[in-house]
Amino acid sequence: MVRGAARRGPLVVLGDSMLDIDIEGEASRLSPEAPVPVVDVTRQRRRPGGAGLAALLAARCGQEVILITAVGADDLGDALLGLLADHVDVRSIPLDGSTVCKCRVAALDVPMLRLDSGSGRARRTPLPPGAVRALASAGAILVADYGRGVAGLPAIRQALLPEMHSIPVVWDPHPRGPAPVPGCTLVTPNADEARLSSGADLPAEQGRRLCADWQAHSVAVTIGGRGAVLTEAADPPRTTHVPLLDFPKLGPGRLDTLGAGDQFAVAAAAALLGGANAREAVQAAVMSAAQFVHEGGASAVSTVSGSETIDLSMRLAEPTGLSDAFEVAARVRRAGGRLVATGGCFDLLHRGHISLLNQARALGDALVVCLNSDASVRRAKGVGRPVVPQEDRARVLNALAAVDGVAIFDEKTPAALLARLQPDIWVKGEDYADRILPEAEVVERLGGRVVLLPVVPGYSTTRLVHTARTEAMRPEFVEGHDVSQEVS
Repeated sequence: MVRGAARRGPLVVLGDSMLDIDIEGEASRLSPEAPVPVVDVTRQRRRPGGAGLAALLAARCGQEVILITAVGADDLGDALLGLLADHVDVRSIPLDGSTVCKCRVAALDVPMLRLDSGSGRARRTPLPPGAVRALASAGAILVADYGRGVAGLPAIRQALLPEMHSIPVVWDPHPRGPAPVPGCTLVTPNADEARLSSGADLPAEQGRRLCADWQAHSVAVTIGGRGAVLTEAADPPRTTHVPLLDFPKLGPGRLDTLGAGDQFAVAAAAALLGGANAREAVQAAVMSAAQFVHEGGASAVSTVSGSETIDLSMRLAEPTGLSDAFEVAARVRRAGGRLVATGGCFDLLHRGHISLLNQARALGDALVVCLNSDASVRRAKGVGRPVVPQEDRARVLNALAAVDGVAIFDEKTPAALLARLQPDIWVKGEDYADRILPEAEVVERLGGRVVLLPVVPGYSTTRLVHTARTEAMRPEFVEGHDVSQEVS
């Protein structure tokens, strides 16, 4: 498979879905029937679980998403489809048995009880035509296995084999599920899953064994707040610790890590779809999963009923492909979301730009690009730049799925613009690690933070322009032409 190029087509998520219900309340007395606490319910949260949660998280990151999953013909199945309908294109396959539901009861954030119901498993049957077409159209595939049979269906595994050589395939495994199909781009077990599957104790050794056993191109073992350990198949295999960088310390209180593995896998798949390599994808995934936990975990994508009626997942999923970046910023703030911003000239859009934009979008709920005006580019880059005028650059950026809004600035730095936008995260490439960012002071003073993300080496607009002009000067290209009119 040719790697490193941005791909067209939706992100196809396939796996087992379920309905998650959180019941929250207060417990101040014991029941007269038995010595058990009575929970006075104040709020209920509903959300898709399993592959359904992964698909919803991907849709919130601005991806076009198709979900292939098994759904029961019952009330819980209808409720699950209702939570997904406005955000994800669902291609259902039959389910034998009832829809799986996990109901968690908590009092003042203290878990009290979990009630599981439903025994449904994916039926062994040929894939419906809609699912076949979805896999054929995919730009990337994420297998979110929850051990309920979808990832083990012979029809699914057979259909995945030809895709392994043409598009990125990320596999998030489960202890009760099958081994990944050979040839996956990236497999993302957590530490316990990796230990169980490999029989080794250290993440580096786990990765080496699993790359060989699963015939995977790379394996990322997630190790909680310490990041991930990435092993890439080579001779010998290459192992890299991908730490959690530039992230604020989490405050006191119980952290909801439910869904963090799904967010990790989604962010990695989105980055690969955008042209990132394995290391870049895992770095983006580490940051995205940490942000997800920091913002409250899966509860942030729940439909709420009771005394609080915020529906964060729905409000942030509204189309925001608008040119007015300030409207985008206001909408995100009203919904309690996280605004990400990045900036630059974006003169000739290339693979490095796409990779950075996709990684940046995975860190929050909307991405605004601060775009240098023509005059600003000319002052920084010299005569002949930009090649593409600012209105066209803005339109091209706005057309990208990762970009929610564009704002043009004329000053030397975007500091004044950032003072108005007030992003939660300001993103630049890691090639700025040794440079002073004048706008960083404004971002941090207003409560935001600066994040440096991996860049694709060897790509720059200046280099592309130089190469194009050098080629244009070659005799075979300029014969019969006035070169002075061609190069500007």
